[in-house]
Amino acid sequence: MIPRETIDRIYATAKIEDVIGDYMSLRRRGANLWGNCPFHDEKTPSFSVSPAKGIFKCFGCGKAGNAVNFVMEYEQCSYADALKQIARKYHIEIQEKEMTDEERQQENERESLFKVNEWANKWFQEQLWDTEEGRNIGLSYFIQRGLREDIIRKFQLGYSPEKNALYPAAHKAGYKDEFLNKTGLCGISQHDGKPYDRFRDRVIFPIFTVSGKVVAFAGRILKQKEHTGKYVNSPDSAIYSKQNELYGLFQAKQAIAKQQMCYLVEGQMDVISMHIAGIENVVSSGGTALTHRQVLLLHRLTENVTILYDGDSAGIHAALRGIDMLLEEGLNIKVVLLPEGEDPDSYSRKLNAVDFQKYLHDNSQDFIRFKTNLLLQDAASDPIKRNSVIKDMLQSISLIRDKILRGRYLKDVAEIMQMDQNRALALLKKCNQIINERLSGKTTDKENDTQTENDETKNIVTTPSITTTENNNFIDDILFKDNDILDTNIRNILQVLIRYGHMPLFDSNVGQYIIDSLNEDNINLQNPIYNMVLQEFTLHQNDPDFDAEQFFKFHQNADISQLAIQLIPEPYERSKIYSRQNISENVRTETNMPTDADRLSDLVPQLIYELQLTIVKQRKTYIQHALKHAQENRQEQQVMELLQEDMRLKNIEKQLAKLLGNRILS
Repeated sequence: MIPRETIDRIYATAKIEDVIGDYMSLRRRGANLWGNCPFHDEKTPSFSVSPAKGIFKCFGCGKAGNAVNFVMEYEQCSYADALKQIARKYHIEIQEKEMTDEERQQENERESLFKVNEWANKWFQEQLWDTEEGRNIGLSYFIQRGLREDIIRKFQLGYSPEKNALYPAAHKAGYKDEFLNKTGLCGISQHDGKPYDRFRDRVIFPIFTVSGKVVAFAGRILKQKEHTGKYVNSPDSAIYSKQNELYGLFQAKQAIAKQQMCYLVEGQMDVISMHIAGIENVVSSGGTALTHRQVLLLHRLTENVTILYDGDSAGIHAALRGIDMLLEEGLNIKVVLLPEGEDPDSYSRKLNAVDFQKYLHDNSQDFIRFKTNLLLQDAASDPIKRNSVIKDMLQSISLIRDKILRGRYLKDVAEIMQMDQNRALALLKKCNQIINERLSGKTTDKENDTQTENDETKNIVTTPSITTTENNNFIDDILFKDNDILDTNIRNILQVLIRYGHMPLFDSNVGQYIIDSLNEDNINLQNPIYNMVLQEFTLHQNDPDFDAEQFFKFHQNADISQLAIQLIPEPYERSKIYSRQNISENVRTETNMPTDADRLSDLVPQLIYELQLTIVKQRKTYIQHALKHAQENRQEQQVMELLQEDMRLKNIEKQLAKLLGNRILS
């Protein structure tokens, strides 16, 4: 753990223009420096670096942060690794906290395993390039598979000789049996108890962490032998778990971050062949089923994943297994199926690079249509099988976090399945029941219906529950159309908290007043980053010399610091629910933000009222739809309850509008 004092010294010493200047060309324009953004393709510079504020921001893709955030994003490394890298640049010594004997032993073991792997990786490459056996067997194999020399060196491919050669070479280099065995480079023969090379007589594919450390190897045999598998892999160790790594991620991370999309394939050669075809944003699950940890690694880099698996039955089922796991993590999924009998390696070699890229583009399809059409092939006109298809699709759709997207996918399924409106409504209700059962454990129909009503009307915030009916589910985008207003309300409030949260207001401070106001009205932010800002403020507001803007701008969580840096310079945007002509000039300054504590006492309550009014208006919209539905179905009791609720909301709306009007015109 790096001490707080050391972190503060790194931030104080590092000049953001120097740190970023190591990675890209910057030109001064006025007070700031500008360049082409390294995180997306562009021809006109939109990437700005402010030496005075110590921040960067791209006005094209929206990336923003401080020097540490930039290194984390560019290198795709952890917060601690980014700090260490900047510290080395400025010759700042990092003395991490004193470790226990057990921690020190574990750390020493990890370092030893990494060093052994690093040595072995170089040794395998030397065998491939510098020995006659390696050139005649290993290098010839790669060349026959269409690999160029630059690609072989890029992935640091190697060769392990037929006879045991690594073990004596490692011993000569001073590496201990303990670490050779723990890395899986060597094993002990059960026949005679002697050590042997695990990867002998194979071409070698090293596996790297996202930061470029060698954690493991995969070896492919070239001569098929009885009772011998085609591939052998390093066993799990203190530094490696096959469930935690993605092959090719180190080579692909910058392309993925820049293009904001990643192809997911099965094997190592699939990854390498796509690089040959000019497609670098590709990783492999290593020939095993996709794991949750691998999905999290992908999500750090992009929201968009295209699954590219073989066109045979096994490939199709692998794609289906991976889809639900990716959906659950909140990723956007597309699928490309290759012709039957082909895999990315074989098919990319049959086509030239241009045609292969065109095939991927033309045959990419949304996961919902891919999966529904695929399942329907077996269902035909069998009603039982068609119901099974619907159930399967609902399970997948229920994993999607975005309610608007979930509603659109439900509409797609209803269209593909040729359902009428009533059946589609039943589909939505069933999907909500699945969500409720999974997330809240509620089982009774009444509880599910109540939760469904609440779930349909919230996106960014939730409010106290209103009277519900049993059949008030709708697939209607009008329920979501004003979420941009809600987000504006929330961002306005967070902007004030981040800039002025530590400043006194009434009996407390700005930040605590905001948090208390939200809690009193049961307003819960659904965006996890917004929630983290509130939680971090609560935890640290009493720290010595706490300054909200500095705290959030240089927060160790990249998402929080990026949000802060995006909000700090943004002009205050009044909610669209008023007419702007009613805003007097003495309320809005040229910078649209308060300049002293007196302005805060007026602005902060005003922002809370704006949020409350937006919520009430959206609740009224929902009530109007529920009322219409109840009237059409002659549900007299529900009609009366909904009319009463509508009247209550109208009274609240008048009170809030009066409060806001008084403040606007005062």
